[in-house]
Amino acid sequence: MSAGGATAGDDLIEFRDVSIQFRRHKVLRGLNLTIRRGQTLCVIGESGCGKTVLLKLVVGLLKPTSGQIFFEGEDVARMSARALVKLRLRFGFLFQMAALFDSMDVYDNVAFGPREHRICGEDQIAGIVARRLRDVGLPPGLERKKPAELSGGQRKRVGLARALALDPEVMLYDEPTTGLDPIMTDVINELILQTQRQGGKTGIVVTHEMRTVAKAADRVVMLFPLARVGRDDPQVIYDGPAAGLEDAADPRVRQFVRGEAGDRLREPTAADAP
Repeated sequence: MSAGGATAGDDLIEFRDVSIQFRRHKVLRGLNLTIRRGQTLCVIGESGCGKTVLLKLVVGLLKPTSGQIFFEGEDVARMSARALVKLRLRFGFLFQMAALFDSMDVYDNVAFGPREHRICGEDQIAGIVARRLRDVGLPPGLERKKPAELSGGQRKRVGLARALALDPEVMLYDEPTTGLDPIMTDVINELILQTQRQGGKTGIVVTHEMRTVAKAADRVVMLFPLARVGRDDPQVIYDGPAAGLEDAADPRVRQFVRGEAGDRLREPTAADAP
């Protein structure tokens, strides 16, 4: 690591001793994490442990209370507004509920990024839209439908097509299979795997879905809520391959993966916080 913060080798994103809190509510504490170029990282953990916050920190939508986040050696929090816009163009984001623009049809949703950033003319945009809808397995004829006319699985596919329209280097997936039936969950998992493999993209997948983890992850990181972490204990309680989750040394990891309530029948109170 150089004095300027540059990452070594194929390291793309680095969290260095990152903490963030909102007023008195602490979400992440002392997080150290490096993500390599081309790696698909799944981030798991209970609701409220900071998974989505982590995604927002990566692209500078939030700034850490302390610590630093580097992208290709540059401190994201110190980037100018113009540099942040350029950085975000290198990311694609698939939101929990697809977050399509309700007033726009499918075509205009997918075309939004290239139009907004004036990437090319309308003829080329038409080709991008057709290609990306084809990439996510949607048949011709849906382009002029509004999001309200689509099924949940179709909305997710359109959301993925929109995220891919600018050909991003890094994909961020926030609970990509939420609200889907088991079959459609597997379809989206296959599309994530296809996206990551074909483009050689770096990916961060925030999920509770163990089938997504098993299919898509090169590496898994599990966060634990700070309200139940000792003052001197790390918030990351697992960092390794998906295959090691079931037999992880930490019982909290095994409990989460198996979906066991255990001692969680009683919610922690403020008095329980470290």
